[in-house]
Amino acid sequence: MRQLSDISRILKEKRTELGWSQKDFLMKIGMTQQQYQRIESGSDIRMSTLLRILAAMDLEYVIVPKRHAGDVETLLQQEMGITSKADVLQGFEKKLKDLED
Repeated sequence: MRQLSDISRILKEKRTELGWSQKDFLMKIGMTQQQYQRIESGSDIRMSTLLRILAAMDLEYVIVPKRHAGDVETLLQQEMGITSKADVLQGFEKKLKDLED
């Protein structure tokens, strides 16, 4: 994940996967709908806001040195038996969902 648009896309997909409308989700995090719409559309986001959103979605943000990012992706691929980057993201999100169930 190297762009803000990646974070926005994942947040939107996770919210949808959880079956939450923006309005339902906003009650959990205490934001206005306009504020959250801007986040899902790729606007800049404060770290404190991102952490609040991730906590509500039961997600974790991991920071690794850039030189090890490829290693982390490879480990995820091996663990999930995935070959492409798109599959890595889908597999990782599926694994998170399985952990929730």
